[in-house]
Amino acid sequence: MASVTSLTASVNQRLATALSAALPEAGSADPLLRRSDRADFQANGILALAKKAKANPRELATRVVDGIVTGDVIKDIEVSGPGFLNITITDKAITQNLASRATDPTGRLGVPFTDEPGTTVVDYAQPNVAKEMHVGHLRSAVIGDAVVQILEFVGETVVRRHHIGDWGTQFGMLIQYLDEHPHELDHKDAQVSGEEAMSNLDRLYKAARKHFDSDEEFKTRARRRVVDLQAGDPKTLAAWQKFVDESKIYFFSVFEKLDMEIRDPDIVGESGYNDMLDETCRLLEEAGVAVWSEGALCVFFDDIKGPDGNLVPLIVKKSDGGYGYAATDLSAIRDRVFNLKASTLIYVVDARQSLHFKMVFETARRAGWLNGDTKAQQLAFGTVLGKDGKPFKTREGETVRLVDLLDEAVDRASAVVREKAQDLSEEEIAERGAQVGIGAVKYADLSTSANRDYKFDLDQMVSLNGDTSVYLQYAYARIQSILRKAGDVRPLAHPELELAVAERELGLHADRFAETVTEAAGEYAPHKLTAYLYQLASLYTTFYAECPVLKADTPAQVENRLFLCDITARTLHQGMALLGIRTPERL
Repeated sequence: MASVTSLTASVNQRLATALSAALPEAGSADPLLRRSDRADFQANGILALAKKAKANPRELATRVVDGIVTGDVIKDIEVSGPGFLNITITDKAITQNLASRATDPTGRLGVPFTDEPGTTVVDYAQPNVAKEMHVGHLRSAVIGDAVVQILEFVGETVVRRHHIGDWGTQFGMLIQYLDEHPHELDHKDAQVSGEEAMSNLDRLYKAARKHFDSDEEFKTRARRRVVDLQAGDPKTLAAWQKFVDESKIYFFSVFEKLDMEIRDPDIVGESGYNDMLDETCRLLEEAGVAVWSEGALCVFFDDIKGPDGNLVPLIVKKSDGGYGYAATDLSAIRDRVFNLKASTLIYVVDARQSLHFKMVFETARRAGWLNGDTKAQQLAFGTVLGKDGKPFKTREGETVRLVDLLDEAVDRASAVVREKAQDLSEEEIAERGAQVGIGAVKYADLSTSANRDYKFDLDQMVSLNGDTSVYLQYAYARIQSILRKAGDVRPLAHPELELAVAERELGLHADRFAETVTEAAGEYAPHKLTAYLYQLASLYTTFYAECPVLKADTPAQVENRLFLCDITARTLHQGMALLGIRTPERL
């Protein structure tokens, strides 16, 4: 089925046609249509056009109004001020459009697929092997997952990539220690929890570090092990694999807690590009993109200088013959462009790495790996702050463990659910507590534009008031309760009915779902969808307070209001799912 044309698009089209007729030399002009508090919409585009055509804007606006047919979609259109147009929509058009969305046989609520789908690689959720995940890992996972869901929903082919830190000199120390204490990672039980796996790794890491710092002979053996690892020695690789496998048990447990699907084939760590590093360096050198400087293979940029005024290069190969992150990241670009045939590369990475990625992308462009057909973009995100506005730390000044944070969110949410619960069992309270708590953490992250820092305040996150996921989840559960109470009375659209103000506002906003999803996908901006959904829940709350549903005046009005409830609930459910947040039927 063709997607449903939104009221905004429909009005826009009519205005554009009338504008072209009134001012043929303008060609296809944008009426600049906006939602307005003076009418349903306001069009501001005439002012700029009149200025360009040296016409009187009010006269031009009047000619445009004369060319508009009112009745079916546009109820009323008037010229305001120096040449604005105020437009009111018919109640019938609002109800009919929502009915078309509700009956979309694909179940997509009228959201169109993108016109020219491509292949996007999203690089997100990048923990490090043998290290605990902390609050800094939260944003990459949550933002990345939402971007993946939104892009897949509009029809983009998405390849997920988790570029885990699974390579480097620290593994020499760990492997050597395991070699000398071979049973340290043995499992007594077949099933090992994520917590146990992490505590095994943590214990081993601390012991190896202590040894490394105090025993010169062990340090020498550990450094030799790094060489063996890089040379691909089978015994050393087998020990390295043990660390990767143990870490994955832990990673998967954390992602499961985050209610997020991470698939094993999508985990391609730094090690996945080892075989390409030599060739990457050779290609860059042959193309004249990289040059040798002080024994290292470097790429220089005119506009990137250090505090001393000297050029700061991207070091692809170090003077000791080792490879830095740049070589791995450039090899990953080659793999993603030439093997995965990606048209877009998105990196959901901390803003503090922006300079590194700027240099990497520019290097790949000079090498011809990124060009007009393929773009790369860092979706840089800000820092998670504590209530005091400083980077989030424990009282002891340590980085906060991610699992502790999630557990506390679930505990707080369970307390809120228990307080409000009327007929839920303990098991149901625990299940809803997890859905509300994890939803609260994700929503707080996603409701802020990614590049801004945000404050992690659990009291605020699980509050029933304000811009929180709990507020949205309760709105959804409230609607489900009404639909259950309606019994045999079914939601049904009645376009012939006149709408109350709160009904119109809710209907007009619900109609914008498709364009919001399209915009969020095009800009990789989940926060736009989050803002839309909060506004939808707020308008529903006003509607609920002002318009009795089951006790409406006539049977037709009861059905129509149930219909408004139902389309709101379905929009909330679909929108929240795209953000990775559950909507429980009962709360």
